[in-house]
Amino acid sequence: MTWFALYTKPKYEKKVADRLEKSGIEVYCPMVTQIKQWSDRKKKVETPLIPSYVFVNIEEKNRNDVFDIPGVVRYLFWLGKPAIVRENEILALKESLKETFSAVEIFPYKKGDSINISEGPFKGKEGIIKQVGKNRMQLVLKELGMLITLTKEDRK
Repeated sequence: MTWFALYTKPKYEKKVADRLEKSGIEVYCPMVTQIKQWSDRKKKVETPLIPSYVFVNIEEKNRNDVFDIPGVVRYLFWLGKPAIVRENEILALKESLKETFSAVEIFPYKKGDSINISEGPFKGKEGIIKQVGKNRMQLVLKELGMLITLTKEDRK
């Protein structure tokens, strides 16, 4: 079985996850508990970590079974194929979400962002994003005086 990322209608993550689970499909909807402040009170609220996404662990041949569930829109694709999420990434998400957060925000990389390279030959170096493409990113490493291109590996 393989984990896939599934796109849902906005605000349907919990409903889709519940319905998929009831139909016998293993599903993971990463939730965070946030403390929300209103004018008269504070309250802990569970919200999806990644809006409009849930993860399903399903056999490749049964992938279309999810479309029987109201609220499911499509699979997330990468390089023309359904995006596969590794088991260790799901486990890491589960482990990291055992705490309560006051706020969680997710931002995609964009031109001009500064990032630290965590692995590979340039590990520990800081780069500024010059360009973000479908499967590659160009970084300027001022410290080394060079432009590098990172290309997403095509895993088959």
